[in-house]
Amino acid sequence: MERGRSRTTGRPSELPMRVQDSNRMSMVYTTPQSKQPSFGKLSIPKPQSVTSERRTSFFSTRRASGASMPRNSIMPGFGGPEKIKDARPLHDKSFVQQCIRQLHEFLVEQNYPGSLSPKTLQSPSTKEFVKVFEFIYRLLDPTFEMPNSKVEEEVPAILKALRYPFVLSKSSMYSVGAPHTWPQALGALMWLIDNVKINWSLSKEELLFSDLCEDGDNIEDGAEYNRLFLDYTAETYCKFIQGEDTFEEEDEVFLSKLKKMYNVDEAMLASMEEKYRILSEEVERLEKESQTDRLMTKRMEKVKLQADLKKLQSYRSSLESFKANLEHKASELKDELETTVSHLESLKHERDELQHLLQNQKFTPADVERINREKRELQQTISSLSKSLEDAEQHKWNEEIALAKVKEKAELKLAEYHKLARKLKLIPLSAENACGHDFEMRPFECGPGSMVQHKTQIQMLLRKLVSDVEEENSRLANVKLSLEESCEQVNSNILDKSNDIKQLREQIRKLDERLDSDMQELAREEQEWAEEMESVENHRKLLEKKVNYGYDEAVQQLKAAQQQYHLVLQETNEERRTVANNLASVFTTAANHLSVTEVIFLQLCICPVY
Repeated sequence: MERGRSRTTGRPSELPMRVQDSNRMSMVYTTPQSKQPSFGKLSIPKPQSVTSERRTSFFSTRRASGASMPRNSIMPGFGGPEKIKDARPLHDKSFVQQCIRQLHEFLVEQNYPGSLSPKTLQSPSTKEFVKVFEFIYRLLDPTFEMPNSKVEEEVPAILKALRYPFVLSKSSMYSVGAPHTWPQALGALMWLIDNVKINWSLSKEELLFSDLCEDGDNIEDGAEYNRLFLDYTAETYCKFIQGEDTFEEEDEVFLSKLKKMYNVDEAMLASMEEKYRILSEEVERLEKESQTDRLMTKRMEKVKLQADLKKLQSYRSSLESFKANLEHKASELKDELETTVSHLESLKHERDELQHLLQNQKFTPADVERINREKRELQQTISSLSKSLEDAEQHKWNEEIALAKVKEKAELKLAEYHKLARKLKLIPLSAENACGHDFEMRPFECGPGSMVQHKTQIQMLLRKLVSDVEEENSRLANVKLSLEESCEQVNSNILDKSNDIKQLREQIRKLDERLDSDMQELAREEQEWAEEMESVENHRKLLEKKVNYGYDEAVQQLKAAQQQYHLVLQETNEERRTVANNLASVFTTAANHLSVTEVIFLQLCICPVY
């Protein structure tokens, strides 16, 4: 359908029409960091069409300025001589700090030889910058050696050779740590780190897909893959022209054909998933068996942590109420301050009006004296109001400090009370000596009246508890006397049994020592098993994370390379077609000229005979 349309409009190419807007870029090459394409602009001219209301290009478009750019060769080249604007917010302090943290983390991870802190990276010297640049570049080229002379020329030359899209001037290398040059140098280092990571991911891609094709040829370079990709592109583009935005059926068909082309063994993948599931269940079972003895300890820790969480929440609510009270007082003082300021402004306005009247009108000496007296009174009023305002602010500050000190003392006394109450087993509500009463004081959860009532109630309960304790103490004293009498009778029996007890204690001590040694051995073995399981699990997770990350990055880069390849192939075919048309027209013109010349020559040869 699209090919027939291109024939009717007389377009030189059978591919889909490009978008008319020269500022829009392709989805394939747009990234959050940069809106510039990865490669150069196309030199294909814009077609003239009347049916271009809703058409979007699958490939990236060129800018309007690229159409008039001179070229030294017939074939289009990558990149242009125009200066690319850096879209990164290098003058944003937060972005610069983020880049510095990422640079420091990267250097620490790669074992940078030398002491380097984030504070040093805030404004490094030229020597430190060169060392960091050399260390990062050696990750790309291990044989690189930085020359001792003309370092300021070597670093920009290396960046230019690596096709760094922005300019790092030679003069900026003399003062790298300056505020106006360090962001550009930091951006160059971050770009170099990205190149290192891309190089690593490409190496992982070669490792992962080294056995994909046995004959050593890339399957994407074959005609079969090109045919599949062009069919998929044509079908989705036709549906997009018709107004559809999703292509789930085409994606599924294209994915199934790719799996068939790549010989994906789904049965093997399913068997591997089943093995992974079985191993995961086995690991989970072993973890549960190793943690059965510590289950009760973990539950107790959970209960303690929940209790601490409730205390922290109550303390947070008390702080919020205290903060609300302070904000209320601050708002009242602010309103008073605003009232005073507005009154001061009105007085200033009245003074300005009087000054204007004084300058523009004629007054008698009595009027002048009266105005001066009113002026002095107003000045005294202003000074008194200013002084009262300062006193109010100072009073506010003193009250806040005093309130904070009082609150701190109250919290200390409250902490001592709670500590003593816990020792006496009065807190929490379910404690042994609480008897169902709440002895915990919460000063900031309720108002002062309820606080006094709660304090009185706690005092009454404590008095009652003291009286009960005294009664119990007297009862226990009587019991003690009776027990002492019986104790004297029992002591004689105790002396008889003391020898037996000593022998039993010796046997118990030996058994305890043996039990302790056995328990220590069991604990050591359990710890070794737990550490081994943890190391195995961490290693498995790390391998899984690395494999997934490398696979996703490799797939993205593979898609980008395929799209760029087809973009260049289209441009090359169109250029080749244009050159072929030009050569055909030249040959046709030459043949016509030769035939005309032959006719004229024959006529000239025949004319002398007659």
